[in-house]
Amino acid sequence: AHLEAAGHVCVLKDAFDFESPSEIANLILAENCEAALALHLYRGGRLLQGHRIPFGIIFGGTDVNEDANQGEKNTVMGRVLEEARFAVAFTESMKEMAQAQWVDPVFTREVKAKVRRAAGVRLIGEMPQEDLHAVVKNCFAVVNSSVSEGMSAAILEAMDLGVPVLARNIPGNAAVVKHEVTGLLFSNPQEFVHLAKRLLSEPALEKEIVVNGREYVRMYHSWQVERDTYQQLIRKLEGSTED
Repeated sequence: AHLEAAGHVCVLKDAFDFESPSEIANLILAENCEAALALHLYRGGRLLQGHRIPFGIIFGGTDVNEDANQGEKNTVMGRVLEEARFAVAFTESMKEMAQAQWVDPVFTREVKAKVRRAAGVRLIGEMPQEDLHAVVKNCFAVVNSSVSEGMSAAILEAMDLGVPVLARNIPGNAAVVKHEVTGLLFSNPQEFVHLAKRLLSEPALEKEIVVNGREYVRMYHSWQVERDTYQQLIRKLEGSTED
């Protein structure tokens, strides 16, 4: 009723009336459908896979609560979400359950769409660590814009490779990056732009950050020290077992 009130012509069908996607293909052709909205990720969504019309998904409840626990259905629903333009959840808890299961593909598609519209921005896929390190070494800086971090391995890696770090000022990052000493911390986009320009225009600041960053990693995140520490901890466990 909402959609028809907005001027759309709608065809309402029950997913249980269809046994295969080919029957949906015939319906799409017969009704000249331009888009589809499926209720229930498995029962409705799987029937829309592979067709050339855009579609969205409305989580039904049992798809997230029950079908997600069945291996084959879970896989099918994940593939459906990869094709869906959007997904609707009725409650925050349902949204969180769906995100834990699959919704990354939807987020990935949104990111890729924004990247395509952003001049000068490239999205690069996974690469071997050796190639990644080569790329990072040729970068002006490594940026960490996470809203939450424990201890960022990417920041430590950049420091070790001699690349300046620009990181969002959150507790996890601030525990590793000392502002204007081992890196630069920003709290908002405007501050990020200002600090990035400083880094470009002040070679002395860049050099100091790189030197201090490498020394920080050597002093506090040494592989040798970490290895020795874990060996000692394991010996404690072995000792407690013998006791």
